[in-house]
Amino acid sequence: MLLISNLSAWRTLRRGPEFNGRTVGFVPTMGALHQGHVSLLERARRENDRVVLSIFVNPAQFNDTTDLAKYPRTLEADLGLAKEFADWVIVPESAALYPDEYRYRVTETVLSREFEGTCRPGHFDGVLTVVLKLLNLVAPDRAYFGEKDWQQLELVRGLAAAFLLPVDIVACPTVRDPDGLAMSSRNRRLTEEGRLKAAVFPKILHSAPDATTATRQLEEAGFEVDYVTDHAGARLGAIRLEGIRLIDHVRL
Repeated sequence: MLLISNLSAWRTLRRGPEFNGRTVGFVPTMGALHQGHVSLLERARRENDRVVLSIFVNPAQFNDTTDLAKYPRTLEADLGLAKEFADWVIVPESAALYPDEYRYRVTETVLSREFEGTCRPGHFDGVLTVVLKLLNLVAPDRAYFGEKDWQQLELVRGLAAAFLLPVDIVACPTVRDPDGLAMSSRNRRLTEEGRLKAAVFPKILHSAPDATTATRQLEEAGFEVDYVTDHAGARLGAIRLEGIRLIDHVRL
């Protein structure tokens, strides 16, 4: 596994013989890897000749600078998890990915304005912009995204179709801890008490008869609720606990 931070060197490598005639799987992440990310890497390894992982905490998708500052950064541990699966790990500098200082960006005008978009203005502009940049850099045959971030997944699919990108966006099932909580890099910021309480979140999403009841039950359980909505055969929810924002997506 090779660690690459220089994008010019990466472009030269990408055009070289290591990739000739070989399929490429790509897993874009913000680091703080967990078993959910590992499941994406495992699938990419099974389905492709070469696997590329990116680790980049994307400032453009944070509308809260405090949240950006607190986002966990665990590069050494991440590389330990990834070494069995990834051939290359791209860890770009922000200035290299945003030489324009984010003057040019991708904006979707319908789905990105709902749910997460309502609570986090500009968030999906940052997500779609960095995903487009990374897909252009890596030029993969397949890119792997988790279903927990359902809205992100749908928007990335739309991005690939709208810009005629020759890549398959592969959806991978949400990986959960034994108590049902969806794995997330943010979970590690919870206290022990908060982590135990967080397991109530998916249980209520699954069991409540409708979104309104789920919202009420979550509030009664002590969560701050950003939204719960039933959409396209699924229930989407976002809550805050100990100042940490968690999202989930469950099938109805």
